[in-house]
Amino acid sequence: MDIFLLVLGFLLMLVGILGSFLPVLPGPPISWVGLLLLYSTSAIAMNWTFLGITLAIALLVFGLDYVIPAMGTKKFGGTKAGVIGTTVGLLVALIFPILGPFGIIIWPFVGALVGELLNKADKKTATKAAFGSFLGFLTGTFLKFMVAIVYLGLFISKAWEHSNALFPFFN
Repeated sequence: MDIFLLVLGFLLMLVGILGSFLPVLPGPPISWVGLLLLYSTSAIAMNWTFLGITLAIALLVFGLDYVIPAMGTKKFGGTKAGVIGTTVGLLVALIFPILGPFGIIIWPFVGALVGELLNKADKKTATKAAFGSFLGFLTGTFLKFMVAIVYLGLFISKAWEHSNALFPFFN
């Protein structure tokens, strides 16, 4: 059973890394479930403090991923209309994945641009705000990716540390 949990946990780590880039998969929370499965093996003692902290980080990064593009829009001179447009663009990308994985990049940008243009901003200001949305998206994606990679490193490190107990048949 330990080998099954270890393999499934590792697969979830890989899916979590993919989820850092694909909008339909919540990357860090999936990676965290991989850590949970590793700690569910009989070879590794349950560490609720570690799991609680890593869960809090995963959920924080997951939530920030929806907030950061709107913050980027506002930081680059966008108005409330641009922030709302970015949020609508994110929702469109999630609900109607028309452009596939590129939709999560394009729709927030388009949403911010349309929001600013509807708010009577000139094209330069609207484009600048939309660029802020794009930068916010890249920041969120990078943050999710880094958390998923760190969780993978923790997973491999802990599995290696307890490899004798996890793989007794190799001794």
